[in-house]
Amino acid sequence: MSTPTSTVTPPAPVLSYGPVVLTAPGRPVDLQLRVTAPATGTGLPVVLLSHGHGGSNNLSSLNGYAPLAQAWAAAGFAVVQPTHLSSRTLAPLLADAPGAPFFLRSRAEDMTRVLDRLDVIEDAVPGLAGRLDHDSVAVAGHSLGGFTASLLLGARLTDPDDGRETRLFEPRIKQGVLLAAPGRGGDVLNGPMAERLPAFRTLDFSTMTTPALVVAGDKDDSRHFTDMGPAWHADPFHLAPAPKTLLTLFDAEHGLGGIAGYDAAETTDEHPGRVAALARLTSAYLRSAFRPGDSAWQDAQDALTSGPDAFGRVESK
Repeated sequence: MSTPTSTVTPPAPVLSYGPVVLTAPGRPVDLQLRVTAPATGTGLPVVLLSHGHGGSNNLSSLNGYAPLAQAWAAAGFAVVQPTHLSSRTLAPLLADAPGAPFFLRSRAEDMTRVLDRLDVIEDAVPGLAGRLDHDSVAVAGHSLGGFTASLLLGARLTDPDDGRETRLFEPRIKQGVLLAAPGRGGDVLNGPMAERLPAFRTLDFSTMTTPALVVAGDKDDSRHFTDMGPAWHADPFHLAPAPKTLLTLFDAEHGLGGIAGYDAAETTDEHPGRVAALARLTSAYLRSAFRPGDSAWQDAQDALTSGPDAFGRVESK
């Protein structure tokens, strides 16, 4: 009797290497990174992934977000993950440092440091030298990382202390993916966290001109910031200029199914299928953005956002 042949396509092998340590004059500690990339291939677009500020210790560091980093790498991207100064792993060391505990400006500056030294990072990771496409760069971020990504994509702040405008726009970044990112400021910020993050009140998306995919869960009700409900996380789509795309994930809460880590206790809506769908949709969006004519984005939408088993819906402007 013949042995049945499997029809499941095996995942592409990826390599994950870290920490890569970049000296950073003026920063309280050196900048540590993890790089996750496909084992083979050249001309790899780069995705800078900014972690959130969740309750777990190591997920808010280069060691988090493996479900996305590994999936994006398998899809042909090189994912660079810094440990921001806001990481829980650094909290005891930096509790009294200027900017603590959120280090809002420093988080964005970390990504500029990465771009300034991509050649150094390439040479530091075994087998990666000469394989990156330095002109195809995206930034992605979850939660507070989405705030960081918004600033790099062009959003601006007004310093609540001195009234000066802060812009950290990074023109080398060509695409963005905002995952459960904060929305508008102003009077809608009426929750207890608004007092701890007064800079959020001045967030202005009208200058966020870089193309981006905004991902929002339709059950992501961040009452600690606002009583707007889940619609708050769609603000970066509605309030920023085109071109922008909104992916609304059905039944998703702030963890979007569990993107911060495998089996993470802080995920309130754990759903491996949702995470897999999100990984495919986001990688397809970026692939088609960096490779005009590639049908990956449309194919993923057809497969995952239509019919009775759809994981979400998509709208664009």
